Amino acid sequence: MDFTERPVSTLFDLRGRVAIVTGACGWLGSAMSRALAEAGATLVVTSRDGGQAADFAASLPGAGHLGLALAQSDTDAIPGFVAEVVGRLGRVDVLVNNAYGGTAPSIDSATAEDFDRAYHTGVTAYFLLAREIARHLQHRRSPGAIINIASMYGVVGSYPDAYTDLPVNSPPNYHALKGGVVQLTRHLAVYWARDGIRVNTISPGPFPKPETHNQLPEFIARLEARTPAGRMGRPEDLKGAVVLLASDAGAYITGQNLLVDGGWTAW
Repeated sequence: MDFTERPVSTLFDLRGRVAIVTGACGWLGSAMSRALAEAGATLVVTSRDGGQAADFAASLPGAGHLGLALAQSDTDAIPGFVAEVVGRLGRVDVLVNNAYGGTAPSIDSATAEDFDRAYHTGVTAYFLLAREIARHLQHRRSPGAIINIASMYGVVGSYPDAYTDLPVNSPPNYHALKGGVVQLTRHLAVYWARDGIRVNTISPGPFPKPETHNQLPEFIARLEARTPAGRMGRPEDLKGAVVLLASDAGAYITGQNLLVDGGWTAW
C-alpha cells in the first residue's frame, strides 16, 4: 500500500472529474457549483428550467460544463438523466444532491400531501439519484463522492420564539425530511464504503436569502442572537466544505454530517 504523502494543493484538485449539482442555480447551489468548477471539475448543473441551467453553466469558470433540465419530482427521469451525462461526458465522479421543491406549511396547516411531496423531492429523489451514480461508479470500479445537502434543522428543532408574530415559519415537513437525509447518508455510506464511494452530508445553518434580510430585519436579528458567530451564513461559506468532501482531501471521510452553521448547534 502506498502511504506517500501528497501536497495539500493536489488534494483539493478536481481536474479531470465530473460533478453533478442538482438545483444548481439557487442561492446555495450556485456557490457550491462555482466552488467545484474553481477546483477544476467539469460541472453538470440542473434546474427545472433547462435554459436557466444552460445559462448558469456558461457562467462558470473553466470549459465544458453542461446545464440540463431535471425536475426533482420526476424520479422516473433519473436513470435517463444519468445515462445522458455519462454518454456526453463519459463519467460522473461527484454528486451533490441539493435540489428541493417542497412546500412550507406551519405545524397547524401541514397536510399529508405536504409531507409526501417533501419526502419525494428531498429524500426519495436523493436516494434514487445517489444509487444511480453509485451503480455507475461500481461499474467503472472507480471511487467517487456523494454529498447530500440537509440542514441544521435535520439535527435540532427550531426556536419557536424566533418565528412568533412574523410571516415566516419552520415547516415540520422540512425538519422531518432533512433528518431523513442525514440518516440516509449514514446508511448508504456503510454499504458503499468498500467500493470507494464516500457519502456525506452538509447541513447548512441559517442562510437566509437577501430578500429575507431586506423584508424581515427583526427575524434576522432574532436568528443572529441564536448564532454564536453572530451573523448569518453567506453562500461562500459552503465552498470549502463542498470541495473538501468532493476531493481527495476528504478521502477518509464518509458517513458524516458536516454542520456549517456558525456554531448554532454547539449550544
